[in-house]
Amino acid sequence: MISPLPDLLIAPVVRAALVEDLGRAGDITAQACIAEDARLSAVFVTRQPGIVAGLDCARLAFAELDPSVRFEVVAPDGSHAAPGAVLARVEGNARAVLSAERTALNLFGRLSGVATLTAAYVSAVAGTQARIVDTRKTTPGLRHLEKYAVRCGGGVNHRFGLDDAILIKDNHVVACGGVSEALLRARLACGHLTKIEIEVDGLDQFDEALRYTPDVIMLDNFNLGDLATAVRRAAGRVTLEASGGVTLATVRAIAETGVDVISVGALTHSAPVLDIGLDAA
Repeated sequence: MISPLPDLLIAPVVRAALVEDLGRAGDITAQACIAEDARLSAVFVTRQPGIVAGLDCARLAFAELDPSVRFEVVAPDGSHAAPGAVLARVEGNARAVLSAERTALNLFGRLSGVATLTAAYVSAVAGTQARIVDTRKTTPGLRHLEKYAVRCGGGVNHRFGLDDAILIKDNHVVACGGVSEALLRARLACGHLTKIEIEVDGLDQFDEALRYTPDVIMLDNFNLGDLATAVRRAAGRVTLEASGGVTLATVRAIAETGVDVISVGALTHSAPVLDIGLDAA
């Protein structure tokens, strides 16, 4: 069961999207063609198989324009939907439903696409110990929604922002003067509840980092042989995260090296939108 996001977090994104779409004068097509008191019932239908995510975005889009709208969930977030499946039903003021339609579909389709791609990666590593996690390569303003969609697809969230944990990247290492110096500074600066992760780009840096036993070592663009070597050398003392250019074609082999975590930027930066339509009932 996926824990839903509170409306408080979703509503500002939905409102901003509606403002963008309604422009300076509102939906002039609906105003011209639809009677002010007309009612409309419609269903969300998926045109292709996928994982559902973002129903509350759709619900809130309609509710912003018609507070009395009726919205019925048929396939909850996190569920698998076959082509042609009805995901939800909406009934309300016709102008409001038609004016909110595109905003609802844009967010619903986007998040369902992220969930669907995530599920494909999770399925690809089934039976291994590796967990699929996202990155901060998200759409500005949509991070909390896209990371929610990753959870709907069975993935796990990496840090949400720069204040979640210390993550020493390659440029930090250069700026500090080396792996050891960066880790020493991090240890001195962080609180007892703050985790430390460091990115390394080769086994020499890995061995140096391992001496300080950070919480996580990110193995950036390691080949399969070096990943397996790092797993053997770590011997469970630290969490190992494989990262860099991971695809559906390569993720299984990466997982089979024994790494604990595989971070995949594509989950959020390259997920295709799931084709969902809103059909008048």
